[in-house]
Amino acid sequence: MIDHAHDLASVQEATDRLLTAVAALDNASVTRPSRLPGWTVGHVLAHLARNADALTNVLDGRPMYVSGEARDADIARDAPRPLGAQLADLRESGVRFQDRGARPADWTRTVELRNGVTDSAARVPFRRWAEIELHHVDLGIGYDLEDLPKEFTEREIDFLAERFGGHRDVPSTGLRSDGGRVWTTGGGAQGAPVGVEGSGADLLGWLAGRRDGSALTVRGGTLPALPPL
Repeated sequence: MIDHAHDLASVQEATDRLLTAVAALDNASVTRPSRLPGWTVGHVLAHLARNADALTNVLDGRPMYVSGEARDADIARDAPRPLGAQLADLRESGVRFQDRGARPADWTRTVELRNGVTDSAARVPFRRWAEIELHHVDLGIGYDLEDLPKEFTEREIDFLAERFGGHRDVPSTGLRSDGGRVWTTGGGAQGAPVGVEGSGADLLGWLAGRRDGSALTVRGGTLPALPPL
């Protein structure tokens, strides 16, 4: 059972960590490259603010974005803003999302995200939590995958293992963390089952496209190539 209220509280904690870290930057930092190809720190911050508004739209029953082109244009428009404007936008868009999440609602209803993807409304707060945590790492400002809360790391591995489950390009793959958690994913591609072991941070980094998997131990074959998220 998904506890959306717990996840909303986790979103707030993650947002507070992010705001504190970003407040320690300067205007020059906004224009520096992030860890995401082609995106500056400002692009990542702009995306996080616009994503909060997009998920607020989802909870309100509106389209997440007007269009993919409009989403990209909004990020490009907002990326060059000075640090103060970025911080204010992050804070205010986060408050709008929390305010919407605090209203009485049917959290069992199905909502529509981008590209026709649907999900339970109750999972929207977790999706926002994932955006904040992973993109905080993407900023490249001293917060890394090893710094993520353990609960988040394990739940995001749950989510991504489910996402790649049965994928036609991924062979049957068993995952094991050094903490003893196990998952299965893939299964749609031919080939013998593969075992992949490592730290939660390294497993998540590989599944989320943030690490190349070179720190993982692979048994029974080669490390599967995962499709982009």
